[in-house]
Amino acid sequence: MRTDTAQRILAYISEKREVTAKAIIDYLGISPQAVFKQLKTLVGRGLILKVGSPPKVFYSVKKTVHRLNGKTVNATLQKLIDQNYLIITPRGETLRGMAGFDYWCEKNHLSVAKTAREYVQTLKKYGVFKKRGLINGLLKLKQTFPTVYLDELYYLDFYSLERFGKTKLGALLLYAKQSQNKELIKEIYAIVKSRVERLIKNKNVDAVGFIPPTVSRKTQFQKEMERLLALGLPKIKIVKAMAGVAVPQKTLNKLADRIENASGSIFIDEDTVYQNILLIDDAVGSGATFNETARKIKEKGLCVGKIIGLSITGSFKGFEVLKEV
Repeated sequence: MRTDTAQRILAYISEKREVTAKAIIDYLGISPQAVFKQLKTLVGRGLILKVGSPPKVFYSVKKTVHRLNGKTVNATLQKLIDQNYLIITPRGETLRGMAGFDYWCEKNHLSVAKTAREYVQTLKKYGVFKKRGLINGLLKLKQTFPTVYLDELYYLDFYSLERFGKTKLGALLLYAKQSQNKELIKEIYAIVKSRVERLIKNKNVDAVGFIPPTVSRKTQFQKEMERLLALGLPKIKIVKAMAGVAVPQKTLNKLADRIENASGSIFIDEDTVYQNILLIDDAVGSGATFNETARKIKEKGLCVGKIIGLSITGSFKGFEVLKEV
C-alpha cells in the first residue's frame, strides 16, 4: 500500500473524527482487503485507534501525548518505566511504559521528568519486599488473624502503590477479570509462568488448588489461568458454594464477615493426602479465603508438609480490602 493512500486514510479519519471501515472503503473506492491491511498497519504503528468489535468498529486518530514542559526522561528511568508502567484509560485504551506514564502525568498536570524520578523511587521502596520475584505476605496474615493456617504466603506483586495507583499486574488483573478479556489473561500468564513454576520446584509442591470464584462469569480468570499454566500436578478439588445469595468477599468490609463468608462457602472435596500443597488465587485483600481454605485442608488431614499460598497480587497494609478485583 502506497504512503499517499495511508496519508489519505489518516486525513479522512482526522476530518471525520470517528469512521467505520466501510466509510473509508466508499471514500477511497479501493478493495476492502487493501483498506483493512492498511488500517491494521496504522493501528500497529499507534497512529489510529480501533474501538469495538465486528460489526461495530470505529477508527479515530490517536491522540498525541506531549511531554510536559518539553522535558525528557533519561534512558535509565525510561527503561524502568517501560518495564513496569501500564495504564488502561477510561476509554479502554491500553498504554504501556512511557506512553502510559506521559498520559497519566499530562492528565494530572505533573512534570514528566520530576514525576518519573519519584515513580522510580517508589518502585525501589516497594521493591525491597520482593525477593526472587516473590513478596512474602505471611507477616500480614499473622498481623490480621489470631491463628494462621497457611505455612507460607507469597504475592507476585502488590495490587497498587501509593500515589501511582495500580501496578502493571494490578491493572491487568482488574481489567482481565472485569472485561473477561482472554488476551489480558494471556499477558498475565506470560508474566507469572516462570515464577509459579520456580516456586513449585523450590518448595517441592506435589498438589495444587485454585481458589474458585464467587461471581459467575462466562470467562473465569482462575479457570483460564489453570488451563494456561498446565502445571501437570494433582489438583485439590476446592468448591465454592453459597447458602442462597452469592456474596463476594470484596463486598465485605469487616474482617469477621470475611472469615464467616470464607468458612461457610469453601469446601474441600478431596481425600488424598499430599506432602506440600500450593493454593493459587488472583488477589489477596484480608487473606481470609486463603486462611480458611488452608484450615479446612489441615482439619481433613490432607497435608503432611506445608500449605503455601500464592496470589497474583496482594495488598500492602495489614487489612486492606480490595474492592475492585
